[in-house]
Amino acid sequence: MLICGWYAINFSISAFFEWKFETPELYVFWNALALLEALCVFIVLIFLWAHWLSQFRLVIQTAGHTLGIFLFFMVMGTLSYYFNDYLEGFVYFEHWQEYMMRLLSWDALRFHDQYIITVAVYYLIRYFQGLQRQEREKSALALKNKEMQISLLKSQINPHFLFNTLNSISTLIHSSKDQARKVITQLSDIFRYALDSHAGDMVKLSVEISFIENYITIQQIRFGDRLRFRKEIDPSCLNIDIPPMILQPLVENSVKYGIASKDEGGTIYLSVKRSGDIIFFEVKDDGLGSKAIKVMDGSSSGVGMANTDLRLKSYFGPESGLRVHSNERGYAVSFFIKDKSTNEEKITPREGKSRKQPEKQPV
Repeated sequence: MLICGWYAINFSISAFFEWKFETPELYVFWNALALLEALCVFIVLIFLWAHWLSQFRLVIQTAGHTLGIFLFFMVMGTLSYYFNDYLEGFVYFEHWQEYMMRLLSWDALRFHDQYIITVAVYYLIRYFQGLQRQEREKSALALKNKEMQISLLKSQINPHFLFNTLNSISTLIHSSKDQARKVITQLSDIFRYALDSHAGDMVKLSVEISFIENYITIQQIRFGDRLRFRKEIDPSCLNIDIPPMILQPLVENSVKYGIASKDEGGTIYLSVKRSGDIIFFEVKDDGLGSKAIKVMDGSSSGVGMANTDLRLKSYFGPESGLRVHSNERGYAVSFFIKDKSTNEEKITPREGKSRKQPEKQPV
């Protein structure tokens, strides 16, 4: 339609000057309109022809368009002859031949340009469509890679956690059957949560906290009074969505390397606080801290905290990675996320009052 519109302007200007300075007859405009209609039909046919040729090799496409230019020139030249000479009484083959020979001068470029411009527009459209398709495929591939990465990280954490939990109760099998049965009962809930974490991407923080409490209960059966647990959770954060099993490796890290190796034990503190739409998480202990043999990762396989860091960055961006602080008085791991649900609750401005601007929140 754009090409037809462009040639409609050209035909109108050309017909006007011909009517004004050469042939002051109205049929000049009717002839121009007829040629324009024929050209628009050919533009559609040229698009279809180019689309069909595009499936072949470049050599075949070049040969096809060379044939197309020749046929286009013959048909449009004949139509031009019909409106300019034939209707004037020049009806014999010799007249047509003479007219077509005259067109082989500069006038022939007019028809060649019409074909070439139409084909060029088709290939430009096809090129940009290809770029858009590549961008869509690239975006889809990036999304799929991200999902596969997250799935892989989760699949690494779950067996690692289950193995370490089973290892935690292995010492109780012979020493205390009652305690072993109690641990297995607690472990069933943990198994269910760990396996169900594959079903959905996110869980409520309240569910994750319950899971952590079950895990701590199992560890307290093993360590007794040497392991204490304190939590400080902002009630407004309980319904936020977080990735499942995102806190467990941090707590396990404190248990295994902060508390277990300390003769008198210690306390693990879990805090979740809100500052505007920023949710701040911290897991810390008063265990061995920097004096521990290993403080960077809570897993024997080396996937616990490293995978937690990658999962956080995959879900919430690179700024939400883990921050580790260790000294002689203990060990702390923290991270923050942005509560997206607060963005959905827009403040509707009332009459006479402007929309309240959000305050800048500290990071």
